[in-house]
Amino acid sequence: MSNNEIEIEVLDPTAPAENSPPLARTLTIDIWTMVVLAGFSLVMAWDNYKTGMGWTEDGPEPGYFPFYLSVILILASLYGIAKSLIERRAAGGDAEVFVTRDQFKRVLLVFLPALAFCVGMQLVGLYVSSFLLTAGFMIFVGRLSVWKSLLTALIFSVAMFYIFEIKFDVIMPKGPFEALFGY
Repeated sequence: MSNNEIEIEVLDPTAPAENSPPLARTLTIDIWTMVVLAGFSLVMAWDNYKTGMGWTEDGPEPGYFPFYLSVILILASLYGIAKSLIERRAAGGDAEVFVTRDQFKRVLLVFLPALAFCVGMQLVGLYVSSFLLTAGFMIFVGRLSVWKSLLTALIFSVAMFYIFEIKFDVIMPKGPFEALFGY
């Protein structure tokens, strides 16, 4: 006997609060994305103009296609900015929220360690950085026990080292720790 009326609700205790204040609205993010794209396209158009964007007897110069692609991107960006400004005016103060403060904190919880991993890889190498990232995520984000996190990170890093350095002989960024073992 089944009852189709039963509804199971699973709550995430770490989910962001629904009353968290907004940090940015979608239309604002749209506009700034278009401004950055237009700025990048202007730089590319100028560079390709200097390179040569004309047509010679041999055919197009090196900057011909990139220049016109940049012009298309600039026009698309201007269209997007105008469209977003019109939508913003129509929406008034009821524009859709892009990200709230609590949601942004969760994004930073992943982004900042990933950024530290990239910087750390240049300083201490891939394997030590991977160990620190894996252990850190398991301990601080996953809230797992320290010994399980350290053991898992160690096994993962050693396995990665074995596969890349010994079996496949792939050159990966190494730091001073790997130099102690002659790698």
